[in-house]
Amino acid sequence: MSQPQPQQVLTRGANDALVKGQTRYMDTATAYDLWSEVYDTDGNFLQALDTIQMRTLLPRAASLLSETPQSMPQNQPKEDSTTLSWKAVDLGCGTGRNTLGLLDIPSIGEIVALDLSPKMLDVARQRCQAHVSSSSSAPAAAPRIHFDVFDMIRADSLPSPATNADLVVSTLVLEHVPLDVFFQTVAALLRPGGLLLLTNMHAEMGNISQAGFVDPKTGDKIRPVSYPHTVADTVEEAKKHRLEVIDGLSELAVDENMVESLGPRGKKWVGIKVWYGGICRKTG
Repeated sequence: MSQPQPQQVLTRGANDALVKGQTRYMDTATAYDLWSEVYDTDGNFLQALDTIQMRTLLPRAASLLSETPQSMPQNQPKEDSTTLSWKAVDLGCGTGRNTLGLLDIPSIGEIVALDLSPKMLDVARQRCQAHVSSSSSAPAAAPRIHFDVFDMIRADSLPSPATNADLVVSTLVLEHVPLDVFFQTVAALLRPGGLLLLTNMHAEMGNISQAGFVDPKTGDKIRPVSYPHTVADTVEEAKKHRLEVIDGLSELAVDENMVESLGPRGKKWVGIKVWYGGICRKTG
């Protein structure tokens, strides 16, 4: 009786060999402008995994906001304490995947969606407008929402609507930004006691591959700027900016039972850590 063959270890060279067209590297904003046309339909398994994890992480963050000692939203008058109204920033909102989730949290009264790609931001705006229009609740009950183009690497200042945030959500964004720049930006956005919900590509995957997509018009692989940040480095840099991890950062590897829900592109990543995420609180 033949024994099943062990799965070969995926390497960067082997992964690169799977690309049929040319590989084109470009700045992140240009790459995501191109990606915006197919971002939600190209079978991105890491996005699918992140969406599954956000079903737990986002409600957890909303619950933690109400449990903190500084539980009054920064932008809410103290005499109005009957209904909490948090301000949330979706940092690197992309096509609005998490912005839509924020719209459905009753305690969030204001959302600022930021992205460096104007075309990704256009998709997010359209999706959110359609979501609010189709919602069963009255439009007046929907959170106020702002959309702004923002490149945290090149910007000289923060968009004014985004400051003094109670919650910053940033998923699968950190890969494209130096750690110090990212956490300096987050710390400037958050009020003391505010929360950061963070997810990112795991360095184990990042040392083999990086974010990217196949341009359907050319067949070329498009890859933006990428940094394979480790969990340890992420936690250490967060501390430098007074952001303390709550409950630790979870790390996930793909297993066989996950492949069906993640899509066929997830199969080659079985046994490899591809994702990490968790929640931080700004102290002081």
